Amino acid sequence: MTTVRRGSAAFAVAAVLAAATAPAAVAAPSPSPSPSVALPSGLYGTGDPTYDGVWRQSLALLAQDTVGVVPAAKAVDLLTGQQCDGGGFPSYRADVSRPCDPKLPLDTNASAAAVQALAALGGKDDVVARTTGWLKSVQNEDGGWGYNPGGASDANSTSVVVGALRAAGEDPAKVTAQGGRSPLDALLTFAQPCDAKEAGAFVYQPKTPGIVADSTAAAVLAASGQGMAATAGPEATGAATACTDGKDLAAAARNGALYLSGALATSGHLDTAPMPGADDSSPKPDFGNTADAVVALAAQGMPEQAGKSLTWLQGNATAWAKETGPAAYAQLILAAHATGADPKAFGSTDLVAGLNATGPAPQSAEDASPSPSGTDGKDEKDEKKDDDSPLSTWWIVGVFFVAAVGIGFLFSGRRKNQL
Repeated sequence: MTTVRRGSAAFAVAAVLAAATAPAAVAAPSPSPSPSVALPSGLYGTGDPTYDGVWRQSLALLAQDTVGVVPAAKAVDLLTGQQCDGGGFPSYRADVSRPCDPKLPLDTNASAAAVQALAALGGKDDVVARTTGWLKSVQNEDGGWGYNPGGASDANSTSVVVGALRAAGEDPAKVTAQGGRSPLDALLTFAQPCDAKEAGAFVYQPKTPGIVADSTAAAVLAASGQGMAATAGPEATGAATACTDGKDLAAAARNGALYLSGALATSGHLDTAPMPGADDSSPKPDFGNTADAVVALAAQGMPEQAGKSLTWLQGNATAWAKETGPAAYAQLILAAHATGADPKAFGSTDLVAGLNATGPAPQSAEDASPSPSGTDGKDEKDEKKDDDSPLSTWWIVGVFFVAAVGIGFLFSGRRKNQL
């Protein structure tokens, strides 16, 4: 889920719109990013965390856990310290010395990602239980979740919460809203019939399709019974090879996986549309959504289809991870984990060392990389300065873009490509 699933621009704009469209009682406009703010040393990445701080921290910790890295205590403490008194997490709050402002928008996606990371690490049962309780308390009547509490349910948010519920030991089928609908019921409402244009895919919302590959990868993973740190499912020998009509979740998950397989078949990767007005109008590879699609296909027991795209990622995506930051490294590590590949030999790159270098030196890890300051971590300064990250530029472009074309662009990877 997601996961990773927010693009730099898309993530920032999504947070702005979600805050602006959520009920006034629970949300207020998010502050503008501050490119030169001092960042705590426990944070992964040096880009502005305003819109993705909790998400990228959660993905980094979860990915480290899959490869046996024990993260620095201050990295875990930073994540738990983001939780508000009611149990929910915002996208990020810089000042944790005071209680959360009642008008601070809470983020179901960040909350669900934090649950998955902290449940995997262990030792934070109280935090996990409080956040899970909060997520259940803001469930929509249709059984799903929106980006912010009170927002219309969407496939991505519902999927990452489903993963969190499972990580916390809950059965999503038994987590029902008033009226008896579960998140699994909600997921089916996003599945497209076989005679639709995007046959078998899961749309972001029925009236707002969004970037369909992104919502499909998220929903296939949730419908397959797994979270972001998925492992390969049993190979689907004899399973359907074409979209089949059916209203059960297993059939919908298979249809979604077949849609992803078809989208990846020619080039091995997904594409993202160019920004309006860009000099180069050709589509560009979408590394984050491709990584998520690999995880979803592996979870569905489709190793051949996942393997082709994994090979493409190994040969092309490591420069993207280096430029983009911890969430990108984490997404590639999770893709390697799902397919049984070695993240320390991902093409010519050691993804684990790359991820470790974006945050505080871990407590223990084989071949752990040095801390970002180049020390052993003992003399690391308490704060680090934000660099000139891609998020700052893309946030500005994205805000103007969303005013022109509306919400459809927002979820071009939701949480992918974060810093």
